[in-house]
Amino acid sequence: MEPIKKIKNYGLELEVNYQKIARDLTIHEFSWDIERALEFALFRTYAVPSISGLLTRTGEFTNRPQKRYDDTELILSEILENGFESERGRVALALMNDMHGRFRITNDDMLYVLSTFVFEPIRWINKFGRRPMTENETLAWLEYHSELGRRMGIVNIPTSLDEFESFNRNFEEARFSYSKSNFKIGSTTRDLFLSFYLPKWLIPAGRPVAHAFMDEPLLRAMGFPIPPEWLKRITIMVMRFRRTILRWLPPRRRPRRLTEVQRATYPEGYKIEELGTLKCSRPQRR
Repeated sequence: MEPIKKIKNYGLELEVNYQKIARDLTIHEFSWDIERALEFALFRTYAVPSISGLLTRTGEFTNRPQKRYDDTELILSEILENGFESERGRVALALMNDMHGRFRITNDDMLYVLSTFVFEPIRWINKFGRRPMTENETLAWLEYHSELGRRMGIVNIPTSLDEFESFNRNFEEARFSYSKSNFKIGSTTRDLFLSFYLPKWLIPAGRPVAHAFMDEPLLRAMGFPIPPEWLKRITIMVMRFRRTILRWLPPRRRPRRLTEVQRATYPEGYKIEELGTLKCSRPQRR
């Protein structure tokens, strides 16, 4: 597939406006869906022992899972919501690159993580969203994350959607395998996500429902039990019912910016230099 230079639905040049399109998808059109899909994208990366092993050694996701999750979401949201060339976007990107630079992470591992940020939202929205992504939106989403990857120093990023998705699926087939670190990081993160909806005492009951959203290779790599087929079917039915309801509701009128969501981790707001595991030399308060 050759890069498309024009976005038909927006009448704008892709190379100039892909950031705006990606931002609109995230804060207006599919805000809840993209946030959930990116949670599962992050989760899938923990089925790779080299990635989960690194996170286990840092202790961040096991000792402070809520802060680690909030920091990841906020750093990525600062870049997306403000733009690559904005002051806040540049500071957030520099902070993320500084953190990654402390560790030996292979280019393939970084490229795989990036690919999950591209394809998990596309797959989720096409399956559960009020409507599928258009071709133009899909290409803009790809271009945004390709540029993010380039600015992160990732090389050999596939230039077409099909090629990038082939890399994503081939990587998972080759690298998904069970390890104790997968189970440790995966269990902690799964329970964190469930805590967004359930009280602590109900989390064990919610685990099979969370597993129903996962495919079998992911479940086996995590060491999680395979849920019964009836539960998978009910889960899909509920999500399709939600999709039907959304189609009858008017589009979101007010933007939902993740940088403005109240968080227990930062009850009085946050400074960018407080995010992650490193200090940032350029204070930027939100």
